[in-house]
Amino acid sequence: MPFSLLSWVLLLLSALSHSGAGPWLGNWPEWTTQLTQAAFVLGVFLYYRYQPSPLDGQAFVPLLRRLLLGPGLLALGCVALHLVERLAKDEPVFSNNSVFFTSIYTLNLGLFVIFLARTNYAWRALVLFRSTARLQREWTAFEVALGATLLFRLVGVDPPNYLGIPLVVLLGLYGIYLSGHQKWVAYLSQRDKWNAVLLQAALLFGVLIFVQYFRVTQVDPQLIAPQPQYAFLLLTAFFSAFYALMGLLVTFFNMPIADIIDQRRNEILRLQRLTQIIQRGQTSAEVYTILLESAVQTVQAEAAWLDLDPGHAGVDASEATFYYNLQPEQANSLRALLKGHELPEGEFITNDLNVRPGFTGLPQAFRSLLQLPLRGLHYNYGMLHLLKVEPHTFDREDLNILQTFTSQAVLSIENLELVRTSLENQRTQEELKIASQVQDSLIPKNLPTDNWFEISSHSLAAKEVGGDFYDFLHLPGRRLAVIIGDVSGKGVTAAFHMAQMKGIFHALMQENPLAKNERDKFPVPSRFMAQANTALSHCLERSSFITSSLYIIDYEQGGFVFARAGHCHTLYYHALREEVFYFESTGLGLGIIRNETYEKHIKNQFYDYSPGDVMVIYTDGIVEARGAGGAEYGEDRLKLRLEESYFQDAESIKSLILNDLNGFTHGYPIHDDQTLLVIKFKSAQPPLLA
Repeated sequence: MPFSLLSWVLLLLSALSHSGAGPWLGNWPEWTTQLTQAAFVLGVFLYYRYQPSPLDGQAFVPLLRRLLLGPGLLALGCVALHLVERLAKDEPVFSNNSVFFTSIYTLNLGLFVIFLARTNYAWRALVLFRSTARLQREWTAFEVALGATLLFRLVGVDPPNYLGIPLVVLLGLYGIYLSGHQKWVAYLSQRDKWNAVLLQAALLFGVLIFVQYFRVTQVDPQLIAPQPQYAFLLLTAFFSAFYALMGLLVTFFNMPIADIIDQRRNEILRLQRLTQIIQRGQTSAEVYTILLESAVQTVQAEAAWLDLDPGHAGVDASEATFYYNLQPEQANSLRALLKGHELPEGEFITNDLNVRPGFTGLPQAFRSLLQLPLRGLHYNYGMLHLLKVEPHTFDREDLNILQTFTSQAVLSIENLELVRTSLENQRTQEELKIASQVQDSLIPKNLPTDNWFEISSHSLAAKEVGGDFYDFLHLPGRRLAVIIGDVSGKGVTAAFHMAQMKGIFHALMQENPLAKNERDKFPVPSRFMAQANTALSHCLERSSFITSSLYIIDYEQGGFVFARAGHCHTLYYHALREEVFYFESTGLGLGIIRNETYEKHIKNQFYDYSPGDVMVIYTDGIVEARGAGGAEYGEDRLKLRLEESYFQDAESIKSLILNDLNGFTHGYPIHDDQTLLVIKFKSAQPPLLA
């Protein structure tokens, strides 16, 4: 703008030198007037050409109103100055004052050029609203052709009529063609449409005022100016009036509405494509591909790329970036420049990368950038980047439509994830159902029955399948092996290891034909635990372990031996002493130490039982069950229940404990598998047969 102001001052001085201002200015050559006016016009147009777009989103009527209240008032100023000039000619003081009239004329010329530049680029913003890249190139060509024609006329290059007239006609037709692309008209409400018509009519009236002014002054004998200057001004005013009239007609008759309907239909179709993806079973990658294509087509972007977060976006790391008309090296360069210079929260558009921090001083192939995050309910799925070559080409309307697309895409991705999860859950449920059936088949259905003892059992998994197990095995010589255990973890994996442990139990508790005596044919509990630990070390995950207790009850000897591998302490009632207590024994869980030193950490414990004794064996899901306030059921409470019920049969003792446990945990979920075995040695033991 300082260059334009300086050019206008020089133009004024040059015009005054031809009006007889006096010897202090001298007589400047005629070409100085033409040169300074050309410089002024070029400076004003270039200034407004590189200003940000005057159109903000869809504020069409406010744009026209600003034009009327700004440049439109210049036209009224021109009328006022012209009236002053007319009146002054009737005054003796001013009647022969060419300096005065020349100054007013030059001021009006400056006002006209400013008026023309501002209305021209407002018209340009309206014509290029939601335009294609091709239309933008066509507008640039029209701008250059019209500017060259007018400037040539200004400097006196006047082609012959057989060339000049067709050129003017072609430019007029070209302008009509461009005027037909004003898509903004179809976005107006009925009320805004009539406001726009009235404002455009007022602006057209302002242009006509200038046309009339320069037509009249063309033959004014007191204004000494080059003929090309008049030709330039009249031709410029003619074009301005002509295209202002075309804009008014387009607004009045809604010419581009069919294109807008077509565009809106395409946008709806793209949205439908996104919503139908899940129904056709397409993948996340296809959702993102359609999103990128839809975004590019909707805002006519010249290039784009989409960065995704593989952790949440449902794609492999190798497929986490999608490109459109852009090389990966170009995207990497832009990422590096964008890093550390993020936009403030809520800002998504950079309409001139040349002035964005990190880009200053670096030539850019693209000037406009729109960055839009793909945000879901819980995660950020990635970032969409859209690029245009020209600056100031993205607006709020673009952003609103793209936000709709990205929201729909994220919704489709989350729906796909829900479907995938549902299918996986369905498969998992089928697997759990099979695992539950297998596990159910492994739990003893028929408890050992004998004249020596009573057994009652209870087992409840926290999930569909659990990791608790127990089993019985009759051994020769009136002996019974009882094993109970708890696999760390829950679910299918724990159930699998439970089945392994059950298989190991039956495999190791087989008769050894090389044993020297009858009682050494079967391993004692501590030896069994050591062998089981060796077997499990080859198939148990490093993070898993198993707690277990093995009891071998010998009716003939009237006692039992057991070993505890990190399992819960055994609760016992001794009938002769009428005492309830826990066996305090040591032992390390299976799989914690996976070498030959394990056997040092497991010990046998022998005990003679009496008729009426009760043994309560359980897993930690019983004593660690939680009730109100997170309190645990605990070993002390379990001990009290046995003290209250030891005189009852095994089934009744078990029922009393479970009823108390269920009352304690009522309304609270089960967090761990629960297993309970009650063994009661009968008060009357059968006689031993020889």
